[in-house]
Amino acid sequence: MTAILILCSSTVLATCSNSDSQTKKDSITTISNKVWIFSQTHPDGFTIDIRTMTELTEGIAVSYAETQNSHSRDQLDKVIRHALSHDGFVGGWLNTENNLYFFDSTKSFPENTLKDAIQFGKENEQYSVSILSTNTNIPTNGKVAEIVERDTLIIGTTGDYRPLTYCEPDGTYWGFGIEVAKEIANHFDVEIKIIKTSWPTLTADVLAEPQTFDLAIGGITITDARRETMLMSEGYLANGKTILCRASEAERYKSLEDLDRPEVRVMVNPGGLNEKFANENLTHATIIVHPKNEEIPTLVAEGEADIMITEITEAPYYVQADSRLAAPLLDNPFNHGEIGVLMRKGQNDLLQMVNNIIRQMKSDGTLRRLHEKYKFVYAW
Repeated sequence: MTAILILCSSTVLATCSNSDSQTKKDSITTISNKVWIFSQTHPDGFTIDIRTMTELTEGIAVSYAETQNSHSRDQLDKVIRHALSHDGFVGGWLNTENNLYFFDSTKSFPENTLKDAIQFGKENEQYSVSILSTNTNIPTNGKVAEIVERDTLIIGTTGDYRPLTYCEPDGTYWGFGIEVAKEIANHFDVEIKIIKTSWPTLTADVLAEPQTFDLAIGGITITDARRETMLMSEGYLANGKTILCRASEAERYKSLEDLDRPEVRVMVNPGGLNEKFANENLTHATIIVHPKNEEIPTLVAEGEADIMITEITEAPYYVQADSRLAAPLLDNPFNHGEIGVLMRKGQNDLLQMVNNIIRQMKSDGTLRRLHEKYKFVYAW
């Protein structure tokens, strides 16, 4: 009687085990079908939580090595099975070259843990990790990975262009551009290190070997000439050429023609767009090149020169700081442009990351708040 009871018990267990196995298989098939249907309407790529069938729109997605090269409906069950026993996330995309959908079991990281995500990607032999909120793919062996691994973003800045970038005598840097650089570093979750450059050496420093800094920032106008040899981000500050003069003579200067006279002494700093603008547009004026940009406003106020060629971003600061100065053409700049971030070619992943950070700063109000702090006109 005892033997019969044991036999019946074993049979029941086996039946239950088979039932559980079939139920699990049916569950995987059901989830796979749902993911497959979802993928057909998201060919550009997606990451989905298969436990709730909701798409992830934030965080960093990184694929597991075990499910690499899994494609089509036939191999989706394997990916789902792996995901259910790990993190519960599946990523997918359509390879337009062979018209196959590829799927991976993925791990999700918070966006402020880029270093951990990249390390996991390397361990799982992934080419890139994906920042979901901005749809940005970051190569695991690119420039961004280099920055996060060293825990430091190295920026170059002139430190002579108040209120965009200025270096105090004690070595402290401040300004609108410095705050933008710090926002970029915060998104990378790294510290910031500042290297001083100059307007005459800016291009050479960006292109130097070995590399001097990762990017340059602070009053750098976006131009076609710079884009021919380097990379420039999207604009984060509107700009345009204008003048500083003595307040007592503000009525003298109402147009570019009023400046372009032999008796008008125009002072500019060397190597930048101010000098270039003066040389191209003021062929009759007396051009004086002074090595330190931050000293020119005081020299104009003291009568060492009549005009300073500057920007609409810089002029208001000096007018407010020194009552002897005026910017009579501030509302009618000679040209219009935008200030951006400068970096060397070949750093496309860094450029994409910086552009996405600038866009996010625009969308979440961070950039507008910086404009208000520095009393700049917000143009976006």
